[in-house]
Amino acid sequence: MSARGLPRWSVRARILASMLVVTAVGMALAGAVTFLVQRERTLEEMDARLLGSIETARIIVSGDAPTTATDGTVGQGQVFPTVRAALQGILESDVPAHDESALGIIDGVASYVPGVEVDIHLENEDAFVSRIVEEVDDGSVRQGTAVVAGTNVRYIASPIEVAGDPEQGIYLVTLNSDEELDELVSAFSTYALVALLALLVTGLVGWFVAGTLLRPIRRLRAAASRITASDRNERIIVEGRDDVSELTVTVNDMLDRLDSAMNSQHQLLDDVRHELKTPLTILRGHLELVDSSKVDDVEATRALALDELDRMAALVDDIDTWASVQSSTPNLEEVDVAAFTDSVFAKASALPDHSWELSGRATGVARLDAHRVTQGWLQLVDNAAKYSPTGSTIVLGSLVTNGAVEFWVQDAGPGIPAGSEDRIFERFGRIDAGRGIHGSGLGLPIVRSIAHAHGGRVSLASSDAGSRFGIVIPLTEGPQ
Repeated sequence: MSARGLPRWSVRARILASMLVVTAVGMALAGAVTFLVQRERTLEEMDARLLGSIETARIIVSGDAPTTATDGTVGQGQVFPTVRAALQGILESDVPAHDESALGIIDGVASYVPGVEVDIHLENEDAFVSRIVEEVDDGSVRQGTAVVAGTNVRYIASPIEVAGDPEQGIYLVTLNSDEELDELVSAFSTYALVALLALLVTGLVGWFVAGTLLRPIRRLRAAASRITASDRNERIIVEGRDDVSELTVTVNDMLDRLDSAMNSQHQLLDDVRHELKTPLTILRGHLELVDSSKVDDVEATRALALDELDRMAALVDDIDTWASVQSSTPNLEEVDVAAFTDSVFAKASALPDHSWELSGRATGVARLDAHRVTQGWLQLVDNAAKYSPTGSTIVLGSLVTNGAVEFWVQDAGPGIPAGSEDRIFERFGRIDAGRGIHGSGLGLPIVRSIAHAHGGRVSLASSDAGSRFGIVIPLTEGPQ
């Protein structure tokens, strides 16, 4: 049968069922083991009583049993001349208890019975008597279990011999094992009833406890079913300090992250729509107004259209880069900071229209994604080139401070206006204030994402003499 066709059990029901099954099995095993152990002890006590009866008979037959005279003096017991006399003396001296029966057998015939009323009249059980005669035929004492007159009994049979008497006697004693075990069975019947009631109470308590513990999960499910793309504000109330409460906190955090991600996605779509609206409007306006009969007008419109298309292509590339940095995990590896600094400086110094200077090279090892950090550092270099006057000197370098390495660039531009430091790191966040507007506005957000992905940050110090940007990444080893 497929899982779809199986009955649906709630988590609450499955927890309760598992708990009850384990409890029931534990109670059953405990009861069974205790019953078997106690039954074995009861049977051992019965065997001990039977052996005691045989030992008493041996003492009586041997004459070792003391006798008490009428004057109170104690004397030697009687020595029996015949087997018959010995069996008669045993049955007269060792009176069976209420759950015992005894029999004296002479040459295979039931001959002597106790002088008191007994539960089972063994003299009437010919098959049992014949069995006993066969078992002790070799002269040994035999113990066992049998069903006599519909009753389970434990028995012991011992040969009785008297010197000079050719007759063969057997002394047989039985104990009603059903009666002995009835009390044990009754006690464990009571245990079974109490265990059943305890299991019922455990089930009721477990049902309410499981419901209480799982209430936050039910609330979570209900909240999740109500949350939609247009309504993401609902959160689950946290109650208690247990594992389920921690799960609720985790789910609330997850909902916060999803809400933030969707808000960021919507904001990105709005920003992209806004950024593409201007070039598309420009293209449409010029294409509508172009005079196809004038070659110069067509050429000018073509050049403008290609420029706007290049700008849109650059915007799309920047969006793709930003999305890639946001979603990917850095490929971290051990990188020698000094060699890495030289490599990036060699790439930066190839850019035209500026003088490039390397000021400081840190030593040490950093665990970073060399490709991504190079991308971010060169983005800072490109920004410095855009906002610095032609022919000015741009300085870059690396240094180690407070257990981190900083890859920095110092430009010669007009600086960042006070209060705009956060704005320039926002997506499509651009400012003018004498710097001019260049690029898509995604360069610095990309740099910041690269730094955050490495557990670092972007540093900024700005004045009228220029701005200094840096990517700060923690070191795995200190400076050498």
